[in-house]
Amino acid sequence: MTQPESEPQKSLKRVTWQYENCLACVWFFPTDPINADILERGKCLHPKLKAYNLIVSGRDWCNLYAEIKQKQIDNRQEKAMKAEGSK
Repeated sequence: MTQPESEPQKSLKRVTWQYENCLACVWFFPTDPINADILERGKCLHPKLKAYNLIVSGRDWCNLYAEIKQKQIDNRQEKAMKAEGSK
Protein backbone atom coordinates (compact mmCIF):
# COMPACT_ATOMS: atom_id res chain seq x y z
CA MET A 1 0.00 0.00 0.00
CA THR A 2 1.21 3.48 -0.79
CA GLN A 3 0.74 6.36 1.56
CA PRO A 4 -1.01 9.52 0.39
CA GLU A 5 1.35 12.32 -0.63
CA SER A 6 1.59 15.41 1.50
CA GLU A 7 0.15 18.64 0.12
CA PRO A 8 3.59 20.23 -0.52
CA GLN A 9 4.60 17.19 -2.60
CA LYS A 10 1.42 17.47 -4.68
CA SER A 11 2.02 21.20 -5.22
CA LEU A 12 5.59 20.60 -6.33
CA LYS A 13 4.44 18.12 -8.96
CA ARG A 14 1.90 20.60 -10.31
CA VAL A 15 4.61 23.22 -10.77
CA THR A 16 7.18 21.04 -12.49
CA TRP A 17 5.19 18.74 -14.78
CA GLN A 18 4.66 21.23 -17.57
CA TYR A 19 6.14 20.57 -20.96
CA GLU A 20 6.88 23.24 -23.55
CA ASN A 21 6.66 26.09 -21.07
CA CYS A 22 8.06 29.61 -21.49
CA LEU A 23 11.35 28.80 -19.78
CA ALA A 24 12.21 26.47 -22.67
CA CYS A 25 10.89 28.83 -25.38
CA VAL A 26 13.04 30.83 -27.78
CA TRP A 27 10.72 33.86 -27.38
CA PHE A 28 11.10 34.07 -23.57
CA PHE A 29 13.61 36.64 -22.34
CA PRO A 30 13.87 36.30 -18.56
CA THR A 31 14.75 39.21 -16.32
CA ASP A 32 17.68 37.19 -14.98
CA PRO A 33 18.94 34.86 -17.75
CA ILE A 34 21.77 33.54 -15.56
CA ASN A 35 19.54 32.18 -12.79
CA ALA A 36 16.25 31.71 -14.66
CA ASP A 37 13.88 29.00 -13.50
CA ILE A 38 10.17 28.30 -13.95
CA LEU A 39 9.23 31.02 -11.46
CA GLU A 40 11.33 33.69 -13.21
CA ARG A 41 9.45 36.44 -15.00
CA GLY A 42 10.40 37.85 -18.36
CA LYS A 43 9.20 39.26 -21.64
CA CYS A 44 7.58 37.29 -24.42
CA LEU A 45 9.04 38.65 -27.66
CA HIS A 46 7.17 36.51 -30.18
CA PRO A 47 6.50 38.75 -33.22
CA LYS A 48 2.72 38.27 -32.87
CA LEU A 49 2.76 39.05 -29.13
CA LYS A 50 5.54 41.64 -28.80
CA ALA A 51 3.13 44.57 -29.20
CA TYR A 52 1.33 43.53 -26.01
CA ASN A 53 4.47 43.85 -23.80
CA LEU A 54 3.62 40.58 -22.07
CA ILE A 55 5.40 39.69 -18.86
CA VAL A 56 5.17 35.94 -18.30
CA SER A 57 6.74 33.43 -15.94
CA GLY A 58 8.91 30.52 -16.94
CA ARG A 59 6.10 28.11 -16.16
CA ASP A 60 3.55 29.78 -18.46
CA TRP A 61 2.91 28.37 -21.91
CA CYS A 62 0.98 29.05 -25.12
CA ASN A 63 0.45 27.68 -28.61
CA LEU A 64 3.29 29.77 -30.12
CA TYR A 65 6.01 27.83 -28.31
CA ALA A 66 9.29 27.26 -30.14
CA GLU A 67 11.99 25.29 -28.32
CA ILE A 68 15.18 27.17 -27.49
CA LYS A 69 18.45 25.39 -28.22
CA GLN A 70 21.08 24.95 -25.52
CA LYS A 71 23.55 27.04 -27.56
CA GLN A 72 21.11 29.96 -27.53
CA ILE A 73 20.71 29.66 -23.75
CA ASP A 74 24.50 29.60 -23.34
CA ASN A 75 24.88 32.69 -25.54
CA ARG A 76 22.26 34.64 -23.57
CA GLN A 77 23.86 33.67 -20.26
CA GLU A 78 27.36 34.61 -21.47
CA LYS A 79 26.09 37.98 -22.69
CA ALA A 80 24.39 38.60 -19.31
CA MET A 81 27.55 37.64 -17.40
CA LYS A 82 29.64 40.02 -19.52
CA ALA A 83 27.15 42.82 -18.91
CA GLU A 84 27.23 42.07 -15.17
CA GLY A 85 31.04 42.09 -15.16
CA SER A 86 31.24 45.48 -16.87
CA LYS A 87 29.21 47.22 -14.14
